[in-house]
Amino acid sequence: MLKHIKFSSLIYPIIILILLLLLSCEHKKSSEANQLVNHKEQAAYNQNKDADIQRYNLEVMKKQAKERAPCDTIAVIEHVFNNYPSGTYVLNFDRTTTYNIPKPALIYLKDKSSTKFVFVVIATSRAGERLIEPSNVIGYDQSFIDLDSTKLGTPFLYLVLFECNGDKLIRQWEAPIPSHGGFNSISIKKWVYNNHYYVENNFHYAQGIGNINYNYFLSDNFREFPHLLMTYSGTNFKRTLANVNSDNFPDYYEHIFYNLSDKIYSKDSVGFFWSIKDTIYISTRNQKQTRRY
Repeated sequence: MLKHIKFSSLIYPIIILILLLLLSCEHKKSSEANQLVNHKEQAAYNQNKDADIQRYNLEVMKKQAKERAPCDTIAVIEHVFNNYPSGTYVLNFDRTTTYNIPKPALIYLKDKSSTKFVFVVIATSRAGERLIEPSNVIGYDQSFIDLDSTKLGTPFLYLVLFECNGDKLIRQWEAPIPSHGGFNSISIKKWVYNNHYYVENNFHYAQGIGNINYNYFLSDNFREFPHLLMTYSGTNFKRTLANVNSDNFPDYYEHIFYNLSDKIYSKDSVGFFWSIKDTIYISTRNQKQTRRY
């Protein structure tokens, strides 16, 4: 009986010891695996390797192109690659279906003198951080990026206008887009009031189940820096384009929503107009309430 008691009392310490040994082995394997990862070999941490990949992709595109034209899509991508800092990319449209091939986010437009221009959405990497990956900027899920850390790099987005002069691309302006992720599409539209073009940059907004549009309004001279106005639409938020004070600058209505237990609805709206003097949007009800764009 005494021997039985002594043996049973040793069972639990032996089991604990075996478990500790197993855990230490797993930890050692994990540490060794992490040590084997060489960040210098990853394109996100190696500018030369990233450049090699982009250069290879460009050559593939050139070989697959059946026809080429001055200032075509390949020329634009190559121009951005050759003239912008490392970690700069032309974004693609978001996929509309699982199997479609996304196209580069650029649009061509001619002015009244038939000069050809191209509007391009690009993303750049913050200096001192790892290079971004375009796939982390495009799409519905990527609209959460503002809540994430900078482990995947910090993207800065721009709408860029190039003028096509012969076979050369001349940059006219570069307008920041105040978003870091969730890019969906770019399109050209006309404001009915004065028949001016504006470039709509549509972004997913998963946090509010909706979309945000960054609209860049153009004058008759496309080379002039555009005017930015943000509109949006979602479950319980909405801002629509308007002409509140009958001038040449676009304004908007901010819709007021009521969230009840059984329904959400909008019953009122507040107009905001652009102040040329203050270069800011001001509420028609409370002049202390302002918005930048």
